[in-house]
Amino acid sequence: MQTRRIAAGPQLTEIGFGGAQLGSLYRETTDEEARAAVDAAWKAGVRYYDTAPHYGIGLSERRLGAALVGRDRDEYVLSTKVGRLLVPTPELAAAGERDDDGFAVPATHRRRWDFSRDGVLRSIEESLGRLGVDRIDIAYLHDPDEHWESASTTGIEALRELKDQGVVRAIGAGMNQAAMLARFVRECDVDVVMVAGRYTLLDRTAEEDLLQAVDDHGVSIVAAAVYNSGLLARADVPDDAKFDYGQAPAEIVQRARRMAELCREAGATLPDAAVQFPLRLPAVASVVVGVRTAEQMRDTLARYRAAVPAELWAELEEIA
Repeated sequence: MQTRRIAAGPQLTEIGFGGAQLGSLYRETTDEEARAAVDAAWKAGVRYYDTAPHYGIGLSERRLGAALVGRDRDEYVLSTKVGRLLVPTPELAAAGERDDDGFAVPATHRRRWDFSRDGVLRSIEESLGRLGVDRIDIAYLHDPDEHWESASTTGIEALRELKDQGVVRAIGAGMNQAAMLARFVRECDVDVVMVAGRYTLLDRTAEEDLLQAVDDHGVSIVAAAVYNSGLLARADVPDDAKFDYGQAPAEIVQRARRMAELCREAGATLPDAAVQFPLRLPAVASVVVGVRTAEQMRDTLARYRAAVPAELWAELEEIA
């Protein structure tokens, strides 16, 4: 497993472990599956693990922390996020209500947007407790799309304060859009940004301004959601493929199928190319892939290591 260093210092493995599924994203993940997935990642050399309070309203952080207990803290990089505080809702839990934000978990808490100084400090303190660690290597402002004013002022200032104290090592923002990330890079002195779904085989939105911004300011990128919600996750693209959390338009499905055909002709697969594509850019420090089971982790690593002929990239570029 190769590594790349981000601007602030932490060295990331080129494949990162995405922890959303540890929070039972869309369907239940068992404790045993979660631990086996982390164990498989560790055995394979993965040393970058990403999570967030949002994922399963704290469940992902608790499971990841439990699975990493006993590992040398200096051997791995851990990132989490701020912006959504978890507020207890015992009345909903007692009534048997379930989370309504995409995770198959009881509604023990609700999420409250908060990029204030106190909110960020509280969020990090609670994440440290759930993870069972004394520091966070990377802290991202999480999805501040509708909260630019507070996230870019009190939010980033609080993260910078924590960085000065050594509680976090690097700071940035993580979003499903590239334009605001570029603005964070240009205006907020961040170390790294996580861009989800906007720098993939099919969606190159990040090329419009984010790539130039990170190049100008020496900021690193972590690429996430490289399968675009599943469209690029299979060697054969199904009719009901999802793209950006919804049904993929017919034109997008056709482009993905053409890419899959080119990959087959070159002796590779569409998921192989999807995983490896962002790493062709030196500014990309890691590709974070969501993992639920040990088998999925092994499949991800096989895709990362697969042989992809150099000439294939130019052919895929024409379709993208």
